[in-house]
Amino acid sequence: MPNDISAEEIRQQLQLEPNQTCGFVRSTYTSGLSIPGGTLPAPFAQERPAGTALFFMVTPEAPVRLHRIMNDQLYHYYLGDPIELLMLLEDGTHRLVTVGPDLMNGQQVQVFIPGGTFHTARITGARRWFLGGSTEWPGVIPADVELGDMDALAAHFPEVATEIRSFPVPAA
Repeated sequence: MPNDISAEEIRQQLQLEPNQTCGFVRSTYTSGLSIPGGTLPAPFAQERPAGTALFFMVTPEAPVRLHRIMNDQLYHYYLGDPIELLMLLEDGTHRLVTVGPDLMNGQQVQVFIPGGTFHTARITGARRWFLGGSTEWPGVIPADVELGDMDALAAHFPEVATEIRSFPVPAA
């Protein structure tokens, strides 16, 4: 991969589109297997696919917006800069991890985000873009996604309120 490839070139090549939660996104897989409504525990009342996957790109202008999905998900690093990922877990704890290629310095190429976890992320590094993937199970439908209220979450997680507020907020 050439070092001079731009975010725009990657967005065009992968056909990534603006997304309300994760910069630019393209769905790459929706399982043909369905899980019938009423067979999964709350909050999964509706039928949904067994799993889903997508590409996503984050830039300083298009960051990961504070949100949660009800499904378990796994972030994958592919190319570009690392991202710092802040997770606000349902049990009241938090984690700050770096998703990136530098394994010897504590970065992770895969990070598990438990379902129901509010999270946000920001770019670190010099290239100024991150290309990753997310896989989710059960598969995500629009009803599974909730945008977070930064002030409410800062009040609920006072020990990291300053950290929460330090993450970029996308322009409306």
